[in-house]
Amino acid sequence: MAFTVEVERADRVPARPASVVGVDVGVSHLAVLSTGELVPNPRHLEAAQACLRRLGRALARKQGPDPRTKQQPSKRWRRAAARLGRAHARVGNQRRDGLHKLTTRLAAEHGTIVVEDLNVAGMFANRRLARRIADAGFGQIRRQLAYKTVWHGGRLVVADRWYPSSKTCSACGAVRAKLALAERIYTCTSCGLTLDRDVNAARNLAALAANAAEVRSAGSGPVAGRGANHKTRTRGQEATKRQPGTTATAAGKTGTAAPQGAAAA
Repeated sequence: MAFTVEVERADRVPARPASVVGVDVGVSHLAVLSTGELVPNPRHLEAAQACLRRLGRALARKQGPDPRTKQQPSKRWRRAAARLGRAHARVGNQRRDGLHKLTTRLAAEHGTIVVEDLNVAGMFANRRLARRIADAGFGQIRRQLAYKTVWHGGRLVVADRWYPSSKTCSACGAVRAKLALAERIYTCTSCGLTLDRDVNAARNLAALAANAAEVRSAGSGPVAGRGANHKTRTRGQEATKRQPGTTATAAGKTGTAAPQGAAAA
């Protein structure tokens, strides 16, 4: 049985309506903000692996159901299966609790939040990181921000999937041709900027919201990356270099401003 209720919510305003923050999600840190804040990744599933393996082995030793002979599982198997199910449910509850606290804080504090349009399903092809990506809940962060920004009177901006936020220099706007995943420190060959790659990406995301011509609300679709080549190629997408520019942090706002003279998408 399902019920539908209508709830009247009072009009809310973020604590800092003019604040713009870029959010770069990852595995090392759950989220990196353009303000420089690093949100740690609790890795609930990884922490519970020892307990889950123990419960799984205990379940395997019990007499389970056999569809070929229509044999019913034993009572011990049912109890062991219930214990394993509760352990998995506990991990899921811990993950949801942490994500809700993070997204609620961001939506209540900042007027504009910029995130990336990540291909989460495609990321699971990386077998080394698939479990950690699933444990982080990248898709849940964007889904929760989408409706919580509306509740708090803010705005969610979604950057285009092909926007090179990690490869772009947040100071001068130059775009590197290649940036290996193992390179955790971004070094710009044009202006010499040296910065954590995730903080650099978060600042570039925040800069998208500074140019009104490049911004679309979350309900209108993603924001196109500046200078990106959107023609589909056999080996995927590639971005071209933008004209170098300068940035300046707006007074009273988080993140960085868009490079001067940047062309609208």
